[in-house]
Parts: sequence; structure tokens; C-alpha cells
Amino acid sequence: MNIINASEIKPDMSVVCSQDGEFAKVDHMEGDKTIKLMKDKYGQHHFIPLSWVTSTDNQQVKVDRSGEQAMKDWAITAPII
Repeated sequence: MNIINASEIKPDMSVVCSQDGEFAKVDHMEGDKTIKLMKDKYGQHHFIPLSWVTSTDNQQVKVDRSGEQAMKDWAITAPII
């Protein structure tokens, strides 16, 4: 299991699914365990857990699921800690 450091995730990075397709962009980290995504075409932010992330580089964040599954599983509100 890869340990992903939240400080590696920066605004405007592409969020890429397990099939290498971009399905979102990072708005910013919400705390140290949640990624807030930029608004979609309907003006809605979404949130995904850092635990989905399998790797990062300077330009993208890769997650462990398909884009379709990620969009089914993402949250529309930040988790309460």
C-alpha cells in the first residue's frame, strides 16, 4: 500500500481514474484526508478521500477506481471530522 502525503496534492492537478481518464481537477485539500474537487459544469464541488489515491506526480492524482465508479462514490459535502 502506497502512503500518499497530502502535501503532494496541489490545486489544478488532474484527477485520473484507474483507466487513465481525467474525471476532475483538484480544488484543494480539505484537511489532511479529503480532496475537494473543482466545481463541475453544474457548479457543484465534490469530495473524495485521500485513501483512494494510488499515486501522484507533478501534474496528476491517480485513484484506485474507474471514473464512473468514482463519480458514483464521491460526496457532495465534506466529511465531518
